[in-house]
Amino acid sequence: MKCPYCNHENTEVLETRDSEDLSVTRRRRTCPKCEKRFTTYERIETVPLTVIKKDERRETFDREKLKRGIWRASGKTTIKADEVDRIVDEVERELIGGDTTEVGSKKIGELVAKRLKKLDKVAYIRFASVFRRFVDVEEFEKEVKKLL
Repeated sequence: MKCPYCNHENTEVLETRDSEDLSVTRRRRTCPKCEKRFTTYERIETVPLTVIKKDERRETFDREKLKRGIWRASGKTTIKADEVDRIVDEVERELIGGDTTEVGSKKIGELVAKRLKKLDKVAYIRFASVFRRFVDVEEFEKEVKKLL
């Protein structure tokens, strides 16, 4: 593993931890040359998922894009970074465990919305308003009433 600071090619592992569900391995590393520390994460590489967009375009599933969308919806709420990561992990795991490698963006949105609804109602409404494309105030109002 290359050091991200000095590009030295041999770094040492100080500590290794597996996530609770064993899907990610976290390694704390140090560089013997510059003596700086950094963290790496290892994930099993799987068959790439393809997302079918509403306009029928296809694109590769992007964890970071999903995470950014959740962050936008949960800005200034009680949701923490580890909770966003957990949502992304759970959604990705559910998609990978499915019957197909192609999944509709609507399905992904539903999975995220279901989890946000349990965590934070404001983040859920923000996410749902974009995901479900509320056209007018009445649709928005109906969704808020469901929560009350």
